[in-house]
Amino acid sequence: MAMQSEKHDPPKIAYSIKEACKASSLGRTTIYSHIAAGRLLARRIGGRTVIPAESLHALIAGEA
Repeated sequence: MAMQSEKHDPPKIAYSIKEACKASSLGRTTIYSHIAAGRLLARRIGGRTVIPAESLHALIAGEA
């Protein structure tokens, strides 16, 4: 019997907009509204917009 190896991905430090929507169950428009209102931090890195995981977690926890 072969042993199955478990895949351990490192914890996310940032989410794309699409990933943030999936992780939070919020829509794109809602995510962008929170960014525009300053409740959610977003950074442009190269050609991508990323949301730091801490910022998304704080929003969901009601700390933003």
